[in-house]
Amino acid sequence: MREKEAVRQRIEELRKEIEFHNYRYYVLDSPVISDAEYDRLYRELLELEAAYPEFVTPDSPTRRVGGEPLEGFERVTHPAPILSLDNAFNAEELYAWRERILRLLPPGTRLSYTVEPKIDGLTVVLHYRDGRLVLGATRGNGEVGEDITANLRTIRTLPLRIPVSEGVSVPPFLVVRGEAYIPIADFEKMNRKLAESGEKTFANPRNAAAGTLRQLDPRVVASRPLRLWCYAIVASEGPVPTSQWETLEYLQALGFPVVKERARFDDFEEVVQYCLSWIPRRDTLSFEADGLVIKVDDLRIQEELGVVGRAPRGAIAFKFPAREATTRLLDIGVNVGRTGVVTPYAILEPVELAGATIRKATLHNFDYIREKDIRIGDRILIKRSGDVIPYVVGPIPDVRDGSERPYEMPTTCPACGGPLVRAEEEVAVYCLNPACPAQLVRRVEYWAGRNQMDIAGLGRQQAALLVEEGLLHDVADLYFLRPEDLLRLEGFAEKATENLLRAIAASKERPLARVLAALGIRRVGSTVAELLVQHYPSLEALARASREELEAIPGIGPFTAQAIVEWFADERNRALLEKLKRAGVRLAEERAAPAAPPTLAGRTFVITGTLPTMTREEATAYIRAHGGQVSESVSRKTDFLVVGESPGGTKYRRAQELHIPMIDEAELRRMAEGR
Repeated sequence: MREKEAVRQRIEELRKEIEFHNYRYYVLDSPVISDAEYDRLYRELLELEAAYPEFVTPDSPTRRVGGEPLEGFERVTHPAPILSLDNAFNAEELYAWRERILRLLPPGTRLSYTVEPKIDGLTVVLHYRDGRLVLGATRGNGEVGEDITANLRTIRTLPLRIPVSEGVSVPPFLVVRGEAYIPIADFEKMNRKLAESGEKTFANPRNAAAGTLRQLDPRVVASRPLRLWCYAIVASEGPVPTSQWETLEYLQALGFPVVKERARFDDFEEVVQYCLSWIPRRDTLSFEADGLVIKVDDLRIQEELGVVGRAPRGAIAFKFPAREATTRLLDIGVNVGRTGVVTPYAILEPVELAGATIRKATLHNFDYIREKDIRIGDRILIKRSGDVIPYVVGPIPDVRDGSERPYEMPTTCPACGGPLVRAEEEVAVYCLNPACPAQLVRRVEYWAGRNQMDIAGLGRQQAALLVEEGLLHDVADLYFLRPEDLLRLEGFAEKATENLLRAIAASKERPLARVLAALGIRRVGSTVAELLVQHYPSLEALARASREELEAIPGIGPFTAQAIVEWFADERNRALLEKLKRAGVRLAEERAAPAAPPTLAGRTFVITGTLPTMTREEATAYIRAHGGQVSESVSRKTDFLVVGESPGGTKYRRAQELHIPMIDEAELRRMAEGR
């Protein structure tokens, strides 16, 4: 009995410690332990919960991965109305709002204001009882939402317990309002992966967040890059702050993620100027925001001002100018990707949008054209966010004059003339011809990419030239190129030729996981490749794996397993591997070298610039193998800045300011070798 109580206490300690480190890593972006130390804590908790299942609770960090699919969502009544906001579109409308609320207050009332980004995501309402998350719901109609607790638990930035650190009092019952969203960079990466695997992409981050949180399978939600910002207390039992600014500070102290881009003003003129100043720099935000929210800082005055319709009088949204435009759809073209996926794009009558002249826009996939009934000659609405490629929102049917014509999907590949087929249970359309020149150019470009084989000097332009000249019929042909093959080509002087051949030769030694990812197997990116290499030490061993064996690996789903089996079953792909083997490309993991001495233990390094003989990833692995730690940014905790060619200015200047020693790769090796 005493032993079980000790286990229970240890499980509690581990949960608190892991939640604290999750907060430091995911919310503050400032971890205080290494990944390896975190992994040890997490594994210990997993093992203890497996051995003592009676101690497993829903708020455990191990429960974030997502449970079994739900049959549906239950309805939830909110403890207070979850209101929407009225909008202002210019400075005059902001001043008019301020005048309206001043007329409702006693003469001489002085107001302060908070300003926060208007996050373009999905509103969520979080219930905590005795510091534990017990319910999470959608906004719904403002009075009644849907219970999506299982899905919300998968969001890493959402605390399952509060506070995450000691010293902050928590009411017995607390309801917090927030916004679930997907960061722009993560959204673009997710959409690229969905497109490469033939799955349906999302039109924008907000749709992706909303669609993800309403998935009935929490495991799907756990695989998506959802994040959270919190900004209001809906209800509580016990004292909470009485101003909006203090509420944000309090939520942050409890461990909730609170947006950094917030401000407080006593002068309304400064509020207006601040709002206007955000219009040209809206794209500096890492998330989609369609405006700013201005709130009367004193929450008691907010309550006194009351509500009109479904909006509080004490707050208003300042909306950014729209980044949409209308133009004529002249035609629809198609691109062929490296995996054979054929995707349509819009050819537009040029139009100015968000400071750029737009001539092309994304159409997502052929189903999108059909579902939206987009016709050639249509007047269409396009949207552009930041620097990403604009996309077609849809047609404007009311202005059609009868000259528009429906689009007919091609039946043959525009690059090679081969037949196009639609994969089962996918929206993607494929060209199955492995000799398709358009696919080959993209495959070579992908193979040479920085995150794959990292062949400097080999981009799409060079790949297209080599394919056009008949020098490449597959990626393995790269390793049989001779100087005389390149010197006769435009743009390949002696030095450029020498550099490219040297980079190609160096790529033969890339780790197996990078080779596997570079092969371009559908659904096998760098993460899946790393996972597979942990189970199969060579591509030969992976080629023998059955679908059932692959599906047994956590993280490998049935579609991925099927794609891997099909790829290795193709005779042309087996011939490619044999050719790569003859070329000397590493197709198996080397035996693990003896453990390196921990000569760099207790020291933290930051790497900047290009090192002479190691990639950034190899240098990181080298430092960690010798007991050191590697950080992405320079701080007072940094011991050494490892400097290569063309170092980053920010890291270099920060190291100078903090008087941090700078070393080169040779000095790093001497330190690691104990010299």
